[in-house]
Amino acid sequence: MSGPGPGPAGGRDAGLQPERTRLAWRRTTLACSVTAVLALRQALRGSGSPVEVAGVAMIVLLWLAFLGVAHRRIRALAAYRPAPLAPRSAVGAALCTLALAAFAVAVIL
Repeated sequence: MSGPGPGPAGGRDAGLQPERTRLAWRRTTLACSVTAVLALRQALRGSGSPVEVAGVAMIVLLWLAFLGVAHRRIRALAAYRPAPLAPRSAVGAALCTLALAAFAVAVIL
């Protein structure tokens, strides 16, 4: 008598974990997008000084960088055996998140 098999094609059955992770990345991307839009809206209400324009440019660049990391990870999780998140991507996503949080605090003050 043999126990349960290792998965559909003789490999690891990942179950729903990759899908949950994919959904978490999508939710995080949505939250990051909303934060970026609110920060842009607040920055554009200002006087249009060079500092505000530079802030808007940084917000857009950070949002695009995070969107790129998230999109690559979502696509990687679609595979049957997703590769682990590279440390460089993890650090990039964390830095983008922290920078957007810092901009949010700066906009509020």
